[in-house]
Amino acid sequence: MLLLTVPFKVLRVPRFRLKVPTPQLPSPMLVFGLVLLTYFLVISGFVYDVIVEPPGIGSRQDPLTGAVRPVVFLPGRVNGQYIIEGLSSGFMFVLGGLGIVMLDFATDKTRARSVRLSCVAAGVSFVAIAYVVSILFIHIKIPQYLR
Repeated sequence: MLLLTVPFKVLRVPRFRLKVPTPQLPSPMLVFGLVLLTYFLVISGFVYDVIVEPPGIGSRQDPLTGAVRPVVFLPGRVNGQYIIEGLSSGFMFVLGGLGIVMLDFATDKTRARSVRLSCVAAGVSFVAIAYVVSILFIHIKIPQYLR
């Protein structure tokens, strides 16, 4: 106890004027970007890829030539995927979501007419491309689906 009191009789403690830091809220676009990135990783099957560690792409032998061809989609297995398959499917879902966000931007009356028309065109295009490619992916994954 003596060791703690003796130095303070000789030395004077300086007066600090410290302010408690106040954290700033992140910008809305940063939050949107983080949510979109998290959505992409979850939809792409990132957790599955980390746990199961599937190969990036597969391969199969061509019956006519005997050559080995790369395969991006794991055919016939709904509960399994290659890494590239999950990432491309997740990108299509994110593209469709961005199309809906663009359509929402187009409803803002304060924007110029040309900007709103561009947002409508981009939004409809993104949603249409995402839908068509996602249906194509389903038909590649499950050949007899909806036929």
